[in-house]
Amino acid sequence: MAQVEKRGGLLRKSSASKKPLKEKVVLMYDEIFMTEDPSKCSPRFWEELFLMKVNLEYLEGKLESLDGEELMKIKDNINCLFQHCIQALREEHPIRVVNALQTLCALIRGVHQKNKSTSGFDIINMLMGFDKAELCMKNLMESLDSLLCAEGSESLKSLCLKLLLCLVTVTDNISQNTILEYVMINSIFEAILQILSHPLSRREHGYDTVVLLALLVNYRKYESVNPYIVKLSIVDDEATLNGMGLVIAQALSEYNRQYKDKEEEHQSGFFSALTNMVGSMFIADAHEKISVQTNEAILLALYEAVHLNRNFITVLAQSHPEMGLVTTPVSPIPTAPVTPLGTTPPSSDVISSVELPLDADVQTSNLLITFLKYSSIVMQDTKDEHRLHSGKLCLIILTCIAEDQYANAFLHDDNMNFRVNLHRMPMRHRKKAADKNLPCRPLVCAVLDLMVEFIVTHMMKEFPMDLYIRCIQVVHKLLCYQKKCRVRLQYTWRELWSAISYAKVKKDWVVSSFLAGIMEAVEEKKKKVLAVPETLLRVKTFRRAEALINLLKFLMSNETVLLAKHNIFTLTLMIVNLFNMFITYGDTFLPTPSSYDELYYEIIRMHQSFDNLYSMVLRLSTNAGQWKEAASKVTHALVNIRAIINHFNPKIESYAAVNHISQLSEEQVLEVVRANYDTLTLKLQDGLDQYERYSEQHKEAAFFKELVRSISTNVRRNLAFHTLSQEVLLKEFSTIS
Repeated sequence: MAQVEKRGGLLRKSSASKKPLKEKVVLMYDEIFMTEDPSKCSPRFWEELFLMKVNLEYLEGKLESLDGEELMKIKDNINCLFQHCIQALREEHPIRVVNALQTLCALIRGVHQKNKSTSGFDIINMLMGFDKAELCMKNLMESLDSLLCAEGSESLKSLCLKLLLCLVTVTDNISQNTILEYVMINSIFEAILQILSHPLSRREHGYDTVVLLALLVNYRKYESVNPYIVKLSIVDDEATLNGMGLVIAQALSEYNRQYKDKEEEHQSGFFSALTNMVGSMFIADAHEKISVQTNEAILLALYEAVHLNRNFITVLAQSHPEMGLVTTPVSPIPTAPVTPLGTTPPSSDVISSVELPLDADVQTSNLLITFLKYSSIVMQDTKDEHRLHSGKLCLIILTCIAEDQYANAFLHDDNMNFRVNLHRMPMRHRKKAADKNLPCRPLVCAVLDLMVEFIVTHMMKEFPMDLYIRCIQVVHKLLCYQKKCRVRLQYTWRELWSAISYAKVKKDWVVSSFLAGIMEAVEEKKKKVLAVPETLLRVKTFRRAEALINLLKFLMSNETVLLAKHNIFTLTLMIVNLFNMFITYGDTFLPTPSSYDELYYEIIRMHQSFDNLYSMVLRLSTNAGQWKEAASKVTHALVNIRAIINHFNPKIESYAAVNHISQLSEEQVLEVVRANYDTLTLKLQDGLDQYERYSEQHKEAAFFKELVRSISTNVRRNLAFHTLSQEVLLKEFSTIS
């Protein structure tokens, strides 16, 4: 007996002499694409259609194959099909509902492909007609809301969410998608909350639900009142907020796990053996190959929750077993199209693992720790555009957190100590810290570590000025809280003043500040110019080189190149004012008096850098150029730093001369500093503990519009045919009563 093959809606025998036969559903689609009403000749046409298995590929392809004029001729039939789909959603038979949902998805996608260059109004007219659009969308949204809230099939709920994602992403710019006006009027927000608050529904549909909510919140958010923004901002149900946090935490944890797996694979492979033989010379290039698709969609959801809802701040610190340490069987994630911005949901088995009871032997974690680990990965490489956007969004989220009073309270809480293993960029001159050696500290220490790590590792030709400014702002806002609440954080502040700054050997990097410092020293030796007190101080081998100061040195060394692209004085002023913050208010928040002494020691030891900075800004502030005003602000900000240098340097030189010491130890210099505090005169500087609060609409609107456009495009692309497969559904609804 000849085998029957199925291809593109055709059924054909293997014999070439026979004409190909079409599936019945394809024949019915062909009738819809005629100008006549298909139900005239067959009164039960629509009832029979929704009993047929949907052929998505054929239906979408047929819509795409028609030109605009042909499409308009069958507009009435398409409107009729759309309306009958909505009616079928109220049917008792689940097979009819499934087929109606999938047909709606195909219609929306097909019409969108045909109307890419036209407005949302054309899509509305083609799908349902202007005169019936309001009633159709009302009925559609009510049916979807009922299906999502019902205790029925999880597969039906999944299809409802896929349909809603199709609807929301029908245009690249969701704010131009006029269909969403009906989604705003007929809200499904309560259904979204219900899914997130129930463990089973959340495990099955949490990812799609959170992405859907993030997109809906961004519909015309700057032009009109968006009800989803209003409702999200006032949610106070603990179960719902925790549910949303768990979904986000799991998605970020999945990213972290994939990165760690690839990292371990790299370390155990041939390349690792090779780098061990040659002294890790190529470690930077090896790191470039460790790349995991970023997930801006879930990061956007986290941002909206943190930014809009103050109650969500408590979720950041909600403890749960650290994902990856809890052993659960993990089913493989379905292969998804490779896209720039990942939106493929993690497996449901992994999501369930975060809801296991806490075990005393398992390291606890929380959403903030997971987010910090994620940030430490994506912020390593900012050359890729998507990672740059992801890194920027991470810093914006941290900015919102750093401004929140309650968030600062638990960040600085001594009773909430965690071990946070941040990912650090591989460098030739430092070893990776072992997880077991990490201390338990308040969470703010991990935030500061992340900022220091970024400062140290991104001084390069394509200088990410915007990210550096945001990074310094986060540090400043944390210091403002510490000063205001007199929090004496047990943090090694030399991590900030004097952090490891070994050069990353890479052909496209500008000479790093560490190497620049060495070259400067060589040049000074050639000129036989001895710097004081740097030549007097006995600097320890492999001492932590200056993070903030090295950043200043980098800006000065590359003044010409950077000024052609950026106003470097904005960042320079922020760095100088960080030092001023420590100088003026350090006695209120530094952990010990010796910490204040160490600050002065670092300023004195690196006085040449501050002298060079002063010379540069003085030169530019006295010239009638475009940077005159900006440079003048830095000149004025340096007054106290210069006062410290000019006050202590002569005394250190005198001490060395009197005691006939060629090189002073750190303790000897500190002795001189402590003995001469009383005669030091500093100027009180206003506004050091003040900052401009974050505002999305005025400064970040363009960034978020472009980000949401990318996410929307990617979500639509990832709603591939296999995600709407009927195989599971047919097994679930194997009988029709």
